[in-house]
Amino acid sequence: MKVCVYGLWHLGAVTAACLAAAGHEVRGLDPDPKRIDDFRHGQPPLLEPGLESLLVAGLDSGKLQFLDDAGDAVRGCKVLWVTFDTPVDDDDQADTSFVMDRIRDVLPFVDDGSVVLVSSQLPVGSCRELERDFARHSKGRDIGFACSPENLRLGKAIEIFRNPDRIVIGVRAAKHRKVLEELFETITPRLVWMSVESAEMTKHALNAFLAISVTYANEIAALSERVGADAKDVERGLKGEARIGPGAYLSPGPAFAGGTLARDVQFLTALALETNIRTPLLHSVRESNDHHRGWPARKLEEVLGSLEGKTVAVWGLTYKPGTDTLRRSSSVELCRWLLSRKASVRAHDPGVRELPADLSSVRLCASAQDAADSADALVVMTAWPEYRQIERSALGTMKQSYVIDPARVLPPAVATLPGVRYIAVGVPKTLLP
Repeated sequence: MKVCVYGLWHLGAVTAACLAAAGHEVRGLDPDPKRIDDFRHGQPPLLEPGLESLLVAGLDSGKLQFLDDAGDAVRGCKVLWVTFDTPVDDDDQADTSFVMDRIRDVLPFVDDGSVVLVSSQLPVGSCRELERDFARHSKGRDIGFACSPENLRLGKAIEIFRNPDRIVIGVRAAKHRKVLEELFETITPRLVWMSVESAEMTKHALNAFLAISVTYANEIAALSERVGADAKDVERGLKGEARIGPGAYLSPGPAFAGGTLARDVQFLTALALETNIRTPLLHSVRESNDHHRGWPARKLEEVLGSLEGKTVAVWGLTYKPGTDTLRRSSSVELCRWLLSRKASVRAHDPGVRELPADLSSVRLCASAQDAADSADALVVMTAWPEYRQIERSALGTMKQSYVIDPARVLPPAVATLPGVRYIAVGVPKTLLP
């Protein structure tokens, strides 16, 4: 099938490369000419394990090409797959008009009988709005609009695209479903069909549920710290319950970051205000998460007092392991906070070679051990596998052996090392008799 993948950042790059590997004829389209040129040379815009080699394979096979002309890219394609990463600001407000306008730009080039499949994160009702706009100006042309919520995760995107739990697809008509069946059955037979609005709402509901789970787990962890319970033990007890299950997002750890979960919570709370529906649970998620985001800073002040002149090592800077994305990273936020407190910051991250300009005073070290050398405290912020293999010697040269590990990245043995004061989310301060 000929498919145009429109919007080439993380979601679009992975979608285009994986579809080409599945045998489809794929045309990648993006408004940024520089990005198109990079893709033509097999260079993705960000780190994702396996993505570069998959892009190169698609280009070499001729199944994948990248075009900068919308007409050339879209004409002849049975599906226009919209994969823009919806921009979101630091207050979790999404710029949905950016994506909607980009879709409207190319609709004149879409063939009759084709399907516009939206996977970008947009508020429920967006496809309906596009349908109405198109109907007003189309002069009777026939194009279908459908929604399939994206389900990728940084660092594991290719694996998840190729072997999803299921794919949710919202369609209006049987003829559009037939087109999308031909596309998606090359990926998985586990297809969940529903209305367009139901598919849009499913994405909001899923991410909001995960956000609620994360904040709930961290509130339980905060209570556990005070009463002598270990939140990891509590997690095991919860996940062993059949009504909850082992895959639940109930691990004590950092606040959620990155914008993806927060964006859908924001969509739903905005919808509640528009429709005059009270949603006190959803409205409390951000407050709880924002409070927990300050947990590493509170622990540093608890053990070191004033941070002025103190040296803090930070292991891990990226939003997640397996990527080089720094935007909305909790670790970057912590570094900025430390600098504002006049601390000296040394950092290490295996995926980062350059820091933003406002972090120029952070020393980016070649190894995790170099970062920890003579530090007053170490904070482990990103769960890179390398940190799980760290030897005791990496901590032995610290000035003071305060190890703050929000996500419990380090192996359990670290907590028992002589002289190390290990601090993690949900680890009790004192053990009750």
